[in-house]
Amino acid sequence: MITSVLVANRGEIACRVFRTCHDLGIRTVAVHSDADANALHARVADVSVRLPGETPADTYLRGDLIVKAAVAAGADAVHPGYGFLSENAAFARAVQDAGLAWIGPPPSAIEAMASKTRAKQLMGIRPLTEVTEADLPVLVKAAAGGGGRGMRVVRHLADLDAELAAARAEAASAFGDGEVFVEPYVENGRHVEVQILADTHGTVRPLGTRDCSLQRRHQKVIEEAPAPGLSAALDEEVRALAVRAARAVDYVGAGTVEFLVADGHAHFLEMNTRLQVEHPVTEAVFGVDLVAEQIRIAEGHPLEADPPSARGHAVEARLYAEDPARDWSPQTGTLHRLSVPGPVRLDTGYTDGDDIGVHYDPMLAKVVAHAPTRAEALRRLASALERAEIHGPVTNRDLLVRSLRHPEVTAARMDTGFYDRHLSGLTDPRPDPHAPLAAALADARARSRPGFGGWRNVPSQPQSKRYLMAGEEHEARYRHTREGLEADGVRVVHADARLVILDVDGVERKYGIARYGHQVHVNTTALTALPRFPDPTTQHAPGSLLAPMPGTVVRVADGLAVGTAVKEGEPLLWLEAMKMQHKITAPVTGTLTDLCAVPGQQVEPGVLLAVVQQT
Repeated sequence: MITSVLVANRGEIACRVFRTCHDLGIRTVAVHSDADANALHARVADVSVRLPGETPADTYLRGDLIVKAAVAAGADAVHPGYGFLSENAAFARAVQDAGLAWIGPPPSAIEAMASKTRAKQLMGIRPLTEVTEADLPVLVKAAAGGGGRGMRVVRHLADLDAELAAARAEAASAFGDGEVFVEPYVENGRHVEVQILADTHGTVRPLGTRDCSLQRRHQKVIEEAPAPGLSAALDEEVRALAVRAARAVDYVGAGTVEFLVADGHAHFLEMNTRLQVEHPVTEAVFGVDLVAEQIRIAEGHPLEADPPSARGHAVEARLYAEDPARDWSPQTGTLHRLSVPGPVRLDTGYTDGDDIGVHYDPMLAKVVAHAPTRAEALRRLASALERAEIHGPVTNRDLLVRSLRHPEVTAARMDTGFYDRHLSGLTDPRPDPHAPLAAALADARARSRPGFGGWRNVPSQPQSKRYLMAGEEHEARYRHTREGLEADGVRVVHADARLVILDVDGVERKYGIARYGHQVHVNTTALTALPRFPDPTTQHAPGSLLAPMPGTVVRVADGLAVGTAVKEGEPLLWLEAMKMQHKITAPVTGTLTDLCAVPGQQVEPGVLLAVVQQT
């Protein structure tokens, strides 16, 4: 019987596994990098062990150190979570060789399926070995791992070599394995997958389907169960293929078989020999705890004779610290507040006051809604996200809410090209025009002295405050009077430091205010209070290219030098942040007049990288 589990992972998935372990009365052991010394997963575990590493990103790939930590902490089992070493057969063997239980499939099954090239060959599919114009578009894909890392769509043959190199570098950084392969890219298909459970007694059980078609950079954003709109024949086909894949490698434990569905046909993609990020939607629909099932299977127990029945519909949204309007750039900083209301499930590795760093995936949380029908689940999730308090860096919250309410999604007509078609409309800023005024009124109340309203006996000019909102500067003007605060065009019903109520055209609107230094959150709108007198030294010349995120310069475009002519949108250099490579492109067409960035340089947001003088 398992009594103590070390989770060879971090963040949300480590916290999620610990929750089940605590429910089962199992002792928990966390491992952490120096960057994660105060992370939530290290705090909630019964015991935590520091892992040394050259960089924070490499720490969780040191299987030898993780096994030593498990032995030293007295763990008798290891759960790999997802990502990092979760699909590394050598790590699974090392765990077993140390006399520990491995809460996952046999190393032989991981080995057979962890390499997507070998998995496809096992299923009778061969990757492309030579690409021609007739094969385009193609997909470059990492042979190991997942999560969209090491994946590139190539539409022009001239781009193939560069994209292969970028994919290899990304895959090596994320999974410690730089092998990639090329396969045909199917446009606008649906991503459908089957959750399976298999025990050591020969039972392989499919637990329904999931649809994960809403993706950015080949990484899932919104997932649901069951997959809507599948014909009975196609539903039966993908389940049968999933069982066939599991039996082909004598699979044990929880796993997922993924397909691309197009034109009524299912194309095998891969088998993930681990727990998926989106497993909560299956748990909600079937009323099971998949982590508990993994532990019971690892203890040798058979699956229950009667399979659980599906009930209702579940939808999950991944909340990321990223800016979808700026090429999904990851965001960092302090997460001051994370609170999601309503009857939803919140899985997270963060709590109020935690720092969001540059070293790891930018996912803050997963929010899951379960309801009797799909329409109700979508509505419940959208409402919970819309009313959530998320104070800190920019997130994809507005994108999620708008996606869940988009006609293609509500009608279940979405596919993997959804964001390619609709991103600009979904990220169009729609801030509340009265948010700056509400912020200014709250600030005025917070600064006023008790018993002194701020009004003057002699009429004076209105007071004003300036805010940056959705990239634009806004001025809020108000007056102190004997009756209280006044503003043009609206009636101030109530104003204090935390709540402002405005009567706008006869409708009273409430504005919750939260302030963190110069950052102000007014309901779901984020503002930055601007100084009364701007500092001229912070201004940059037109055409300046600033680092949009903290990261490392990994590459500068070949031949790029001062005096080079560049076109707007042309890639000039690449930054690596959160294990992804991000292209930094020319802001205008012109001539490069300054190049400050060099490979290997670590930069912070706002650092000058280059200057392009427009022609």
